[in-house]
Amino acid sequence: MDQDGTAGGLRRKSGARPSGDDAVLNDLTQKRIGLHLRTMYDAVVQQPIPDRFRDLIARLDTADPEPSD
Repeated sequence: MDQDGTAGGLRRKSGARPSGDDAVLNDLTQKRIGLHLRTMYDAVVQQPIPDRFRDLIARLDTADPEPSD
């Protein structure tokens, strides 16, 4: 149980088992998920661009633009 007496960070809108829209994440759980997602995103952004992508971008930049109608 969490601090607020919920199991796994879920609040129940009714006495029944949560399913679909009945399951709501509490604020602490949402903040923790957000923090982990930001950490993962930052790690991905710090990765170097692969050489094949860099080469492709360079080729696209130097390619002749298609004539417009």
